[in-house]
Amino acid sequence: MSDSLGNERRRFRRFPIEGSVRLYSGQAMWSTSLVDMSLRGVLVERPQDWTGELGSRYRLDLRLEGGVMIAMGVELSRLANGHLGFACLKIDLDSFARLKRLIELNLGNTEILNRELSALGA
Repeated sequence: MSDSLGNERRRFRRFPIEGSVRLYSGQAMWSTSLVDMSLRGVLVERPQDWTGELGSRYRLDLRLEGGVMIAMGVELSRLANGHLGFACLKIDLDSFARLKRLIELNLGNTEILNRELSALGA
C-alpha cells in the first residue's frame, strides 16, 4: 500500500503522537501541531500562513506532553494533503536521546528500534 507521502518506501516506522511544533526560518516563525514522527523526520499540520518551499531548511522545536522538548534542523521534503513532511538533518545528542526513548516506548520492541537505528547509518 502507498500514499501521497511516499510510505511505500518508508524504512522508519512512524507513530502518531500529540505535540506542539514551532518552525523557524530566517524571516518567520510558525506554530502548528505534530501529526506523527519517526527517527528520520516529522509530519505536521500545515499552518494557514505557511510560505515555505520544498527543499528549504528550518529549525523545528517540538514540545510533547510532560514538557519533553526535541529540537532539530529539518528540510521540507513533502507538502501534501494539508501536511508538511520534514526530514531531520541535524539533531543534538540530548534531543536524539529523547527521540530514541520516545520511539522505543511507542514501538514496544527494542529489536525493531535497533534495526531502525542501524538503518540510520545505511
